[in-house]
Amino acid sequence: MAIASAPLRILIGKVGLDGHDRGVKLIARALRDAGVEVIYTGLHRTPEQVVNTAIQEDVDAIGLSILSGAHKTLFRRVLELLKEQDAEDIALFGGGIIPDEDVTTLTADGVKALFRPGAPIQEVVEFVKGLKWRD
Repeated sequence: MAIASAPLRILIGKVGLDGHDRGVKLIARALRDAGVEVIYTGLHRTPEQVVNTAIQEDVDAIGLSILSGAHKTLFRRVLELLKEQDAEDIALFGGGIIPDEDVTTLTADGVKALFRPGAPIQEVVEFVKGLKWRD
């Protein structure tokens, strides 16, 4: 009899002052429906809180929702903290209102994927489920 693999564990967070959480809650629900374990941190978290929770919860990835315009600062800070904590194996992805040039910059910095308004929820689910086979 085959042993089932453990489900992916994903932390979903809202960092900074952004209080818009409808989209992130839809993503969390879609991921749960797809069999992913989701830890939702709630609103107004700091990058430090998100990274500390991710490490404590032993997650495979962090998904951030940022609509405040502070995406470059916040994504880069999370990447920096992951490196400082020797937790770079935790993938970082996210979504929000992010200009094309910032998508290019942030993915070059190490953000694995960025989803903007209008992206199909299934696209996010497929990305996350694909993390199981990423290096």
